[in-house]
Parts: sequence; C-alpha cells; structure tokens
Amino acid sequence: MFFRLICAATILSLFSTPIPAADSLQVAPVGASTQADYVLQPFDLIQVVVFQEPDLERQVRLSQESTITLPLIGAVNLSAKTVREAQNLIRDLYDRDYLVNPQINITVTEYSKVTVNVIGSVDKPGTVVIPPDRPLNLIDAITQAGGFTRLADRKRVKITRLGEDGKTTTAVINADEIIQSQSVDQWVLQKGDVIFVPERIL
Repeated sequence: MFFRLICAATILSLFSTPIPAADSLQVAPVGASTQADYVLQPFDLIQVVVFQEPDLERQVRLSQESTITLPLIGAVNLSAKTVREAQNLIRDLYDRDYLVNPQINITVTEYSKVTVNVIGSVDKPGTVVIPPDRPLNLIDAITQAGGFTRLADRKRVKITRLGEDGKTTTAVINADEIIQSQSVDQWVLQKGDVIFVPERIL
C-alpha cells in the first residue's frame, strides 16, 4: 500500500498544469442502474412512444441544442435531462392540453459518438470512442489504438484537455507505473482529450 501511495504521488508531481482528480473525470455513463438515468446528449437518436397513440410515435435525433420536435406539442428542450426526466416532461406537455394521463416511453436507439484522440507511438493512431455505458481510462484508450509501439516512451505519456474555461491543461503520466500499481481507473478520459505517446530517445 505504501508503495502504491508513493507511485501515485510521483505521477501527480509530473503535472505541468493539474487535471482534476479521477472522480471528477467520470464520463456520464448510461447509468449505474438503468438507461433511465442516462443524461441525453446532442445528436442522440431516441424513440418516443406514447402508449395507445401510434400516430404520435416518433424516432428523432436531438439537435446540437438538445431539442426535438414532436406532434402537437412542437419543440421540446431536453438539455441536461435524463431519459426519465425527458419522459416526465413530455408526459406533462401532452397531459396539459391533448391527452389524459399519457404514458410515455423513451428509448435511446443510437448514442452520439463521444471520442478522444490517441496519437504518437501507438499501432493504430486515431479516434477512440468513449462507450456510452462506462468510462474510458487511459490504458484502455491506448489498447484500443493498437497498443504501444516498440519505440514508445511509456514513461512520458501526455494527456491534453481543453477545460470549460477555454484553458488547455497537460499531464505527463508514467503508464508503466499505472499498470504495475493496477490503478488504471485513476485516469478516466473526457470528450476531446488528446493522448500523445512520444518515442523513446535512443
């Protein structure tokens, strides 16, 4: 345990500008329990079903502003809403003027792609998709990009992130220490992160 604590302290000391701790890096998953807790994202494709009202059934894609348009009620803003909250909102809108106690069911049929970029000394550099149902950590992203090449410098892997304030932060991470200490879930990635694996200086 003491050895692992020393490894963690060493990794953190390599930051040029701090990136938030692992708990704050979690990607919004489909939900620890059910899809009902998934927060809808722009460009998600959803199926909206109104029980016993087949004419009102629609498959719609959220706009960049997270809005959809449905029969009778028109534009609906689903920004930052979970599937359950979206169902409740649409039910209330139909119940207000058009239907009596409607039952609404929403299913996400296609998730919008949320990606990170893995470049440098990996076998298949390019974009890696963050799964909608679980977080993606640094080691998994590199693995999906084909893994390290023979010349990769595993001790100086960089994560670059653009924050909400518009500022860019970079962390330099020793991937070998992460693997050896089995703390791979410490480095959870966010949309738009860039992972750069440099070559070793021979």
